[in-house]
Amino acid sequence: MYLIVDTTTDPAWNLAAEEYLLTRREEPFFRLWQNADSVIIGRYQNAFAEIDLDFTQRERIPVVRRMTGGGAVFHDLGNVNYSFFDLTDRRFTDVILDALRPLGIEGHCSGRNDLTLPDGRKFSGTAVCKHGSRILEHGTLLFNASFDRLSAALKPRPEKFIGKAVQSVRSRVANLAELLPAEMDVRRFIECLAGRISPELQCTPYFYTDEDRAAIEQLREARFGNPDWNFGASPACSVANVRKFPGGLLEAHFDVRKGRISGLKIFGDYFFQRPTECFCAQLEGCPYERTEIAGRLSEVATGEYFTGISPEELLSLLI
Repeated sequence: MYLIVDTTTDPAWNLAAEEYLLTRREEPFFRLWQNADSVIIGRYQNAFAEIDLDFTQRERIPVVRRMTGGGAVFHDLGNVNYSFFDLTDRRFTDVILDALRPLGIEGHCSGRNDLTLPDGRKFSGTAVCKHGSRILEHGTLLFNASFDRLSAALKPRPEKFIGKAVQSVRSRVANLAELLPAEMDVRRFIECLAGRISPELQCTPYFYTDEDRAAIEQLREARFGNPDWNFGASPACSVANVRKFPGGLLEAHFDVRKGRISGLKIFGDYFFQRPTECFCAQLEGCPYERTEIAGRLSEVATGEYFTGISPEELLSLLI
């Protein structure tokens, strides 16, 4: 496995590098990287519903859409991001937890994709994406992040708190710096992670070639630095439904033309293995009737499009 410790903090470039290493390289990589202030949203989230646009524009905070699922996160230089690219379905969260344990941090996997402390506070969220036989697992570690800016940039959706009291962002997350020796700054923390994980994974340092950088910059310009990718068109349709399931929040927008589904788009913080566009295409033209939609869903491997969300739950979203 190769080790990359990036120094670039441009979020659009860093997300382009993620796609490049997943889709255009064959070698296994372990990558550590940071973003300057930015909001990173999940592949199929509705950007306008997840962020405080007035705040992000006023503070000149870029919004960048990543290629993996999950929810919106705020990045700053108090975050440390990690990525694993490999050919197996191995979950690398254990590698991160093992590296933190000698530092006195006893973390645990919790919920869909969180790493938490024994008191339940979250310090990391992860997401996974597949491309052919390759898999990307990446996440962010809260080291010394600004919770004030995090709270201001992200706009909580009421649907996410159905059946429970709304809690502040500050009460649910934790910075690892408060648990570590005072002399350990974020750069030393990154060095420590690299030093502990590299021997376990038998990593060799890797430095981008000119060809690598040119390809990443091309992806940055075409996609991750492009407002059309990051925001897309605001959904306009005759039907708009939102449901919160254990597997994630889903938001469906579509027209019903001559009694049939047309132009279906689905947003949300769910996880997936196959692109949502392919799922939507299979519902195009389906009669807008419960039994017809249920029959169509029974023919689709819904679990590969919406991890942990059942066909019955999808039906309740659409009807």
